[in-house]
Amino acid sequence: MRLNLGAADRHLEGFWCIDIAPPPCDMCGAQEVRRVDLSERWPWRDSSIAEVMALDVCEHVRNNTLVGLNENRVSGRIHFMNELHRVLIPGGRATIETPNAARGVGFFQDPTHCSPYCLSTFKYFEHGAFAHQRLSKAYGITAAFKVISLTESRSNGEDPREEVWKIRAILEAVK
Repeated sequence: MRLNLGAADRHLEGFWCIDIAPPPCDMCGAQEVRRVDLSERWPWRDSSIAEVMALDVCEHVRNNTLVGLNENRVSGRIHFMNELHRVLIPGGRATIETPNAARGVGFFQDPTHCSPYCLSTFKYFEHGAFAHQRLSKAYGITAAFKVISLTESRSNGEDPREEVWKIRAILEAVK
């Protein structure tokens, strides 16, 4: 199974369209759009998903999820990455595209963005990286990924003062 998280009006052939507020299916050409709140536990079984596309969605996942025996709050970023890792099969791939909160206005211009990412954020989820080895247990991070690719690109919108930088991460689940 392959998931297109935060599908909105972007249908990807061979992917299930997943969104919290799906548009009418005729907007994106999908046969069905499944409603899922990604800030809650994801409805898919452990190690059941082969590939995930998450384009402009992870920055919208809020910090309201309770996890663990002590019901500690974890950030939207930790929750998103932990759930992504949980549902991916060993070696499963995820492509994440999100505004870079460290550059440009992309993250801050949208009032619904609540979980900032920068290039270094992925070190906390990268298997073998210093930040992951040192802090994952204390932070409640269960996710471990091999970073296949981590790139940054710039796009200018209609107004050149509103420069947007995007991060594109291609990750492979390490289990």
